[in-house]
Amino acid sequence: MSLAWLLAKRFRSRRNKKGFLSFISASSTTGIALGCAVLIAALSMMNGFQSVLQNKLLSVVPHVEYSAVEGELKNWQLISKIAKEHPDVVAAAPGINSTVMVQTNTSFHGIQLKGIDPSHENRVSDLSSYVSDEDWQRWTSEGGILLGAGIAEKLNVQIGDSLSILFPEKSARGFQSPKRKRLEVTGLFEFGGEIDHLNAYVSLSTAMDELSIADGVTSVRLALNDVFKAPTVAQEIGNQLPELVYLNDWTRTHGHLYRDIELVRSVVYLVLVLVMAVACFNIVSTLVMTVAKKRRQIAMLKTLGMKDRTLLLAFMFQGIMNGLYGVLWGAGIGILLGQFMPEIMRFIESLFHIDILDGGIYFVSEIPSQWQWSDVVLVSAVALVMSWLATIYPAWRAMKVEPAKALHERG
Repeated sequence: MSLAWLLAKRFRSRRNKKGFLSFISASSTTGIALGCAVLIAALSMMNGFQSVLQNKLLSVVPHVEYSAVEGELKNWQLISKIAKEHPDVVAAAPGINSTVMVQTNTSFHGIQLKGIDPSHENRVSDLSSYVSDEDWQRWTSEGGILLGAGIAEKLNVQIGDSLSILFPEKSARGFQSPKRKRLEVTGLFEFGGEIDHLNAYVSLSTAMDELSIADGVTSVRLALNDVFKAPTVAQEIGNQLPELVYLNDWTRTHGHLYRDIELVRSVVYLVLVLVMAVACFNIVSTLVMTVAKKRRQIAMLKTLGMKDRTLLLAFMFQGIMNGLYGVLWGAGIGILLGQFMPEIMRFIESLFHIDILDGGIYFVSEIPSQWQWSDVVLVSAVALVMSWLATIYPAWRAMKVEPAKALHERG
């Protein structure tokens, strides 16, 4: 084993590799390094997007929500009690959801109005983190409406302005003319993406009064320990509820974002194998050319008694060394890219005066990144395995060199 290692180092030394052979060998190492670096960086971005999805978007989007089929939920306290008995449920909060119209001059804009109880809301949502302390205090004490920054910009309103809200009015004979109510804008929240352009909040009592809900709420929202168990938990609890409800969870409302992330991750894994395979073709070329160039030396070594197994290991070690150096450089560069990806993207944005992610469209305004050792190990392991596989054919060719023929060949 030690003899094979020394022989591999000698074959790989610079004085034994000149011209095109040296270039091909360096290309194989460089290709593996670049492949590892890019793939670790790409996986880090996927981890970053998944972390932002879980920690930011799902901090204001209900993990699970039960909505009344008709009218309202008469006994939301019982539903909340049943839900809290489930081991995966952290908290529950009542709410009222309604689609209303906002009138500005002669135009109308539809928004999603949510009636919430601030004392319960902080248990299932992190909404207050996206509102200034002053605005949150004003809204909780004075009432009014908490408006998304996107809606406020579209309507050209500011804190202290009044909005004319048209609430749907329903009677025994069906829908009637909407009820008009003026509400003061007492606060703004800025989350990012479509949520800022669709949602507005009022107190639970205000929503009950304006929507003529005498007793009860229209929904109960849950916060879970593990957001990825939401579909299962929603079904398990829903089967125990005394009222007929609609089951809803975040995978139905925003699950496409998570599926997109997982799809891109799967594509990255496929690209990982393909990129490494292409890079390892250079290892095959390097070793095949080395075998062709060293046929006489191989013949002399076999004449002196070197075993075929030692020759096989020598050329395998040579290819693995190419892969190992590439993996070490690539992993180091990939970790640095994964660590400083947000800063690098901000520099590119400032240099070219572009926005890679528009905060008005997406719920995140910069490229997130979170590298993990598991990804580094996976990419490195695949690269090393591909490097080893690339050595099998050239090593077999070296082992099959016939000393008698090789020694009589013209050099």
